[in-house]
Amino acid sequence: MTTPAGLEASGLYVGLVGHARTRPRRHRLAYRIFMLLIDLDELPGLRALKTFGVGRPALFGFDPARHGDGSDRPLKAQVEGHLAAAGLAYGGPIRVLAMPQILGRAFNPLTVYFCHGADGDLSAVLYEVNNTFGERHSYLIPAPKDAGRAAMFRQACAKEFYVSPFMDMDLSYAFRILRPDERVMVAVEVSDADGLLLSASFAGQRRALSDRALLKAWISHPWMTLGVLAAIQVEALKIWLKGEKIRRRPPPPPQALTVAPQAKLAA
Repeated sequence: MTTPAGLEASGLYVGLVGHARTRPRRHRLAYRIFMLLIDLDELPGLRALKTFGVGRPALFGFDPARHGDGSDRPLKAQVEGHLAAAGLAYGGPIRVLAMPQILGRAFNPLTVYFCHGADGDLSAVLYEVNNTFGERHSYLIPAPKDAGRAAMFRQACAKEFYVSPFMDMDLSYAFRILRPDERVMVAVEVSDADGLLLSASFAGQRRALSDRALLKAWISHPWMTLGVLAAIQVEALKIWLKGEKIRRRPPPPPQALTVAPQAKLAA
């Protein structure tokens, strides 16, 4: 079971996702998961995998219609439309870091799009957020002007979209990103006016994307078959039992996309 030709950029990342809530009540969790990095130009090559489906039933899969605006318009065209409207470079690869569908089921709290210009440099990162109420919102943040091909950088934006029922809306996000290579990391700190409330991250090691690698990852991460959504509900129950109050859900933002300010290089 070798990696099909034409999947030079796409890959499999096996690693750990962790959350640490610091106040007003401490709560921690950590799970081993695996995620896919999918170059949207390489979607045709993914169809050569026997266990993987693109928009069709399979053991593993990726359905573009479950992302973006949910239409049948090509996902890359949607993202490039956002880049163009924001005056950002496009025309290069767009690589998506997301959990795969397993047995037709998937829930991605956060999908990360690494967007490149025609020169191959990173132009922006798009963070696509889903909540458990079936709503979706994205944050588009330009890459640092002097980043070039820098591996690590920071980004930030204000919270505009209701996610957790245990978090207020008047918060800010600070991202720390290690661009996908042999390793990848996406870390976010959630803060209010008094400081850090929550930190969350995924860090993973790259594997070749093949049927063998997918099956091995699945066997070693059986809880993913139950679904991330179920795990989120269990953790929410634990937080509620600790006495944390539930915040009322406001209407979603009128626009599906927030364009945030320029990013910064990591120190």
